[in-house]
Amino acid sequence: MKEELEFIQGLFDLNTSDINLYLLVVKVLLTSALCFLVAMVYVRFGNSLSNRKALSKNFVLIGLTTMIIITIVKSSLALSLGLVGALSIVRFRTAIKEPEELAYFFIVISIGLGIGAEQMWVSIIGTLATCLIIFLNNRKQAADINQNLLIKMPSAKEDQAQGLIDYLKSNCNSLELRRLDELDNQVELSFGVNFKNIEQLISTKNYLNKTYPGCSFSFLQKV
Repeated sequence: MKEELEFIQGLFDLNTSDINLYLLVVKVLLTSALCFLVAMVYVRFGNSLSNRKALSKNFVLIGLTTMIIITIVKSSLALSLGLVGALSIVRFRTAIKEPEELAYFFIVISIGLGIGAEQMWVSIIGTLATCLIIFLNNRKQAADINQNLLIKMPSAKEDQAQGLIDYLKSNCNSLELRRLDELDNQVELSFGVNFKNIEQLISTKNYLNKTYPGCSFSFLQKV
């Protein structure tokens, strides 16, 4: 019984551990802060059609998981080899709908890698620089009205799509086709559109409803 107690005590003895507990606390706090910053940037400036707020809640979890794994395995070659074997049987089947989502996942993973490897300043400066670049790229679009336009039309009227797109090009500041799906004899188009003002948006909505009565249109604000 005494030997068992000594063994259990040794497992939680900070003096025998290769990992500094106080440094680990700093890593957890710093990783959480940087990943939370990236999450806020993604919610504010992301262009994905999916629910960005729901997706961004995973960023801190992914960053912390990566940091903990790197912190553990970097102190042992055997653990590193074991990790490679364990991850080789893991398969991620969740589809990444937008390339932008994958880019943000790489950002938070890189934060976890950097903090886990104790490259604090590299992680901090790199994350801040990345967020600054994202902000500068999207600053010019802040004054415009950015919308996600979802169009559903019967497959029989698919020949009207080109005329519809031509009209949008001539009446929007910018037009970007993001998704095109055809399901159950119905075509769904997803556009990212940019209007100069609210009057331009309302005029476009009225024209589409009048000219294409067999189609449905949804304007969704980017949030």
